[in-house]
Amino acid sequence: MLGICLAAIGTAVVRGLLDFSAPWQRVAVALAGMHLLWLLLEAWTTVRSSTSTETATDRGTVYVYATARAATLIGACLPVADDRTYHPWMPALPVLFAAAVGFRLWGIHTLGRFYSHRVRVLGDHQVVRTGPYRWVRHPAYLGMAVSHIVFVLFFLNTYSVAALMVLLTTLVVRILVEERTLLTLPGYSDYAATHRRVIPWVW
Repeated sequence: MLGICLAAIGTAVVRGLLDFSAPWQRVAVALAGMHLLWLLLEAWTTVRSSTSTETATDRGTVYVYATARAATLIGACLPVADDRTYHPWMPALPVLFAAAVGFRLWGIHTLGRFYSHRVRVLGDHQVVRTGPYRWVRHPAYLGMAVSHIVFVLFFLNTYSVAALMVLLTTLVVRILVEERTLLTLPGYSDYAATHRRVIPWVW
């Protein structure tokens, strides 16, 4: 899946560079390039998680999640966007994208060795309440959702929107599956009672 995502993003970068003088294409290259950098930054975690044998609590959600993410990128990057008209607000999208990815990476860094793409708990697992976990229980998923919404908002077409809906639905299911495991940790139920999952004051 990682290879497919890299190929899709690479296609978007090359396509944009071939017509870099157009404002729309410059924003496209910025977004695609930032997405490529994000994939590379998380590559080690992705590879490490893919070799894990801890699958009992994951319920296969990691595969559905990875497939939905790849489908979203392919749907956004390979077909031509329905509307390639440049709008003055478009340069704000790379900024929002970077903020969302940064929020996700902050959450991953805060968890440290407790973080994995697979749902599992370690023998000495602890409830983390620092960093972005002061506000929401799943900042990495929040960053993932917002970054893909921003990406699809720019590379807008029927395929990318459909894949995004599947991805967001998968994220919700995955969070619910993950929380069944996390609730076995001492103190997590108390933490969950005072912190929303991904959207403060909402859910």
